[in-house]
Amino acid sequence: MLEIGSKAPDFKLYSAKEELISLSMFLGKKIVLYFYPKDNTSGCTKQAMNFKNVYDELKKLNVVLIGISKDSILSHQKFIANYELPFILLSDTNLIAIKAYDVWKEKKLYGKTYMGIIRSTFIIDENGYIIQASEHVNPATNPTQVLTFLQTL
Repeated sequence: MLEIGSKAPDFKLYSAKEELISLSMFLGKKIVLYFYPKDNTSGCTKQAMNFKNVYDELKKLNVVLIGISKDSILSHQKFIANYELPFILLSDTNLIAIKAYDVWKEKKLYGKTYMGIIRSTFIIDENGYIIQASEHVNPATNPTQVLTFLQTL
């Protein structure tokens, strides 16, 4: 996992709106960058809905919220439509940002080992440096914790 104080790796990925988005486009704003395993699954939906619930407060703080998974653009479009998600979702099918942020790791489920995304959240300052990094976050509480942290700055 990337450390607090390190420069956030830049990337270029396509959004659900089929726009090429780079992290550097948002210099001058704080960014909440969260990585999640899969659209339309229970934990990921819970996390997305909880981010939706705090989204207006994040916007008031001039924070950009970006979710990243390895799902396709079409999958993201359906996920956004199903839950009316107001924030950016990026498709990282080639694991560019996922590997750059060191969230692609070995996981175990029912005795089987496989590679997958570790649910993680990074808060990046206006100059592109990581000021908060959390791994194995709880999808139910992570969005509120992120908002609370940002409100204390």
